[in-house]
Amino acid sequence: MFDFVVYLLYRAGSAVVAALPLPFLFAFGQFLGVCAWAFSGKYRRLATRNLEIAFANEKSPRELRDLVRQHFRRLGANLLCSAKLTQMPPEKILEHVEVENIESMAREFRAGVPVVLVISHLGTWEVFAQLMPKFVGFVRNASVYQGLGNRFIDQHVRRTRTQTGLEVFDRHDGFEPVIDLLRSGGGVGVLSDQHAGDHGVWTPFFGRLASTSPLPALLAKRTRAALIAAGVYTTGRARWRMVFTERFDQTGASVAVLTSKISQVIEQQIRRAPEDWFWVHNRWKTPEPNFLLAHYKRGVYLPPGISARDLKPFRILIRSSNWLGDAVISVPAVRAIKGGRPDVHVTIAVPDKIAPMWKLIPEVDTIIPLPNDSFLPVVRLLKQRMPFDVAILFPNSLRVALESWLSGIQRRVGYRGHRRSWLVNQIVREPRKPGPPEHHSLRFLRIAHECGAETEKTPNVPRLTLNAQMSDSDQLSTINYQPLKIGLCPGAEYGPAKRWLPERFAEAAAKITAQSSAQWILLGTKNDAAIGEQIAAAIGDHCVNLIGQTTLDQLIDELRQCRLLLTNDTGTMHLAALLGVPVVAIFGSTEPRLTGPLGNGHIILRHHVECSPCFLRECPIDFRCMKALSVDEVAGAVLSLLAR
Repeated sequence: MFDFVVYLLYRAGSAVVAALPLPFLFAFGQFLGVCAWAFSGKYRRLATRNLEIAFANEKSPRELRDLVRQHFRRLGANLLCSAKLTQMPPEKILEHVEVENIESMAREFRAGVPVVLVISHLGTWEVFAQLMPKFVGFVRNASVYQGLGNRFIDQHVRRTRTQTGLEVFDRHDGFEPVIDLLRSGGGVGVLSDQHAGDHGVWTPFFGRLASTSPLPALLAKRTRAALIAAGVYTTGRARWRMVFTERFDQTGASVAVLTSKISQVIEQQIRRAPEDWFWVHNRWKTPEPNFLLAHYKRGVYLPPGISARDLKPFRILIRSSNWLGDAVISVPAVRAIKGGRPDVHVTIAVPDKIAPMWKLIPEVDTIIPLPNDSFLPVVRLLKQRMPFDVAILFPNSLRVALESWLSGIQRRVGYRGHRRSWLVNQIVREPRKPGPPEHHSLRFLRIAHECGAETEKTPNVPRLTLNAQMSDSDQLSTINYQPLKIGLCPGAEYGPAKRWLPERFAEAAAKITAQSSAQWILLGTKNDAAIGEQIAAAIGDHCVNLIGQTTLDQLIDELRQCRLLLTNDTGTMHLAALLGVPVVAIFGSTEPRLTGPLGNGHIILRHHVECSPCFLRECPIDFRCMKALSVDEVAGAVLSLLAR
């Protein structure tokens, strides 16, 4: 019933429009367009964003604002005039429409060649349905039609379009009738300038990748039809010019090549009169969920002469974890995201204290160091930066999601987290069935996969785990007795439950030094100062105590000079693994299957006891997991790595 009432209102409005002269409708439509520009903030912002994408490097902000206003005026005028033009006979329409180069299409038909006419939303594009049978009525003419939701209006529009002899094919009914028509030598018009979703070819449009319908190219390839484009330009008050291009398809060209060419032709048409195009639709829509393009059937096509560097960037803000170790193990996910599409520009927002770590990752284009413990300054900082298409949130915190939301980033991706599902509009689902423990790096990779990145080829690197005592005597003959540096990180920021006994670190270091001439570099934070002094005093001259004395940049430099690192489960452990420094890692309260170092050549020392892993900051009983690990085991593991 509601649809029928809407239909009656539609018919009443059409009758009023039909009774008014075109020049008046054009002027009144301009007025309505100005009203829409003033009061429809949603569509004004959409048109502004689209024009910024298309002309950001060519027009000033003031020119873009003026163009948005002109577009709304022109759109209002053309839409209102179209409502009358579609009810007029072709002879009356041609009093207002000048036609240019129709011969290019008629020539193909007379040669027995079918034509796929590429149409775009320029000017009063609806007049094609009224005029094509007039121009080339000696062959069958049709258009591919997207059915309307209101069946009464849909039936009326079909009758209007077919009253001049045009045949109409609904997309949902399949394309075999369209192919049969083309094979009979006819012509079909296809609107080809809208976002094509999952089925499109991702090819540049105004320099930015856009999903483009391959339908015209597929029809042309299937039927050997000619590809010709046409556009309608506004030339004055209730005056238009319809312009046809020459045939532009290439023999033997692929669907991707032809689709890209169609996109280029439409872009040239729009540049001729940008205010005439339909800027208030989401041409560069960010697809959900796979805005990274590895999983798309037709993929990405860049025409010759255009490289990934030439594309306008798709900007992704990745909010890094706040802990050094978590940040390091998220690196494989960042690399997968960067490889997800050729136009990605990756920006990492990260607390200032661990920002230097991201300088090691070439896939990161920009780093935004965030002020510590400052909420509103972070929001202001993100707003001031380049507009982002997507924010990917690695931390699960409510605050991180709120920062991204307030900074105006439209797509926000992450796990449900802590009471923040209302702020994350693309939620990454947790696995439904509990399985064996998985490394935390896979948790980050799952985010990348849910965004459309290729992650299946990411290796699950095995790590050597030693739980038994190792003999070191057989290893010594292969050790180079030149002075070498070994890093030692005896602390752990999370808490004492992750720290092996300081006196045992000192004993193991002394035993290793006696057999390898090692120089020990003690590393850690100011909180580990007391432990460092205790170990340094025990080792003596073979030790340089840098605990609490290094910035993260300096820590990176020191680790690069080390032959290996002996450490607890710490962020420094992960940083060393990232730098390619072999690690001997001691685990107690935590689980190496979850947070062990990534890469090959590391040794993990752990004694599994009945209460491990407990993940507590402090041991409430007798610290049995750490006490079970002997000095000989640790020294043997270090010496075995030195032997390699």
